Amino acid sequence: MKSYIIYLYDYIRNQYPNDRGILLYTMKHFKTILEYCRGININPPRHSHFDIRSFEENMEMVINQMPVFRHEFYAIAIKADGGGKVMSGQFSDFPKGTTIFFNTPFQLLSWDIVPDWKGYYIMFNQDFIAQSKVLSQLLKLFPFLKMEKSIPFEIPANQLPTILSIYENIWNEYNGTFSDKFQIIEAQVYLLLSLVKRLFEQQVDSEIAKKSLKAADLKLLSRYQTLIQTSFYPNVKLETFANLHSTSYYAQKLSVHPNHLNAVVKGLTGITALNHIHNHILALAKSYLAQTDWSVKEIAYTLYFDSPNNFSSFFKRNTVKTPLEYRQHVNL
Repeated sequence: MKSYIIYLYDYIRNQYPNDRGILLYTMKHFKTILEYCRGININPPRHSHFDIRSFEENMEMVINQMPVFRHEFYAIAIKADGGGKVMSGQFSDFPKGTTIFFNTPFQLLSWDIVPDWKGYYIMFNQDFIAQSKVLSQLLKLFPFLKMEKSIPFEIPANQLPTILSIYENIWNEYNGTFSDKFQIIEAQVYLLLSLVKRLFEQQVDSEIAKKSLKAADLKLLSRYQTLIQTSFYPNVKLETFANLHSTSYYAQKLSVHPNHLNAVVKGLTGITALNHIHNHILALAKSYLAQTDWSVKEIAYTLYFDSPNNFSSFFKRNTVKTPLEYRQHVNL
């Protein structure tokens, strides 16, 4: 007689063709901050919607080798020191110095770290954002938190005391007993993100930051980028004939003509609307190749390619490497 697990496996396979459901089902997926803390073996958070930790307080407990997983909240960290390797999305080569890095909802994460990390990180979920007066438009205010933008970067040494002091202020409020502490925390988080945005634009995104952006066009660009990202989230119910590789699909969802969408996107970013789709798919593909042992076939169907050959051709056209060559390169 089949076990319950086998029945569940068969059910998911029937519901999700091409193994996509099985792959996403078997990967660890933490819906809450509490689940995440339990999953990496650290103390539970004091609150369900927000948490802050110093890396030092986790080092004796945290799982040092964490296989690939996802979670459904935001995290912003500063690593002042520490060894080992972290992979966040497609980004595996962290700067050697003091590093700021981000984790966005549903981004692939894994690590193999030395238990000597120093610094801080905050985590917050959609409930924290929803109740905030200043963070309700989070991705519009701080676009570096979008999955394709979440690039770790090194900060100048003279900025470290300022950033650490903000984290320390948040930590003190969080662990205090004042009834209005989350009002202060919200303001401090906004201050932290604003400073990180300034540094991000100086270090990573200076050219785009210099552009003069029209409000309506910027809103359309933001909605377009967000729609691409959320369309590839696991368990998203799509229309029967949805083509996530086509700008026409997103233009229809946004109620604009594809030519207008392309003109706005290219005018603001310098690359076409189709390039944005390809860049996102490529980032996800690199994440899967680097952080899972899934086959090329499995990754192809997970990313909605109609065949593994088409996926391999797409990947090589954009990276000059086959998927397997890329996997071998990042795992050296």
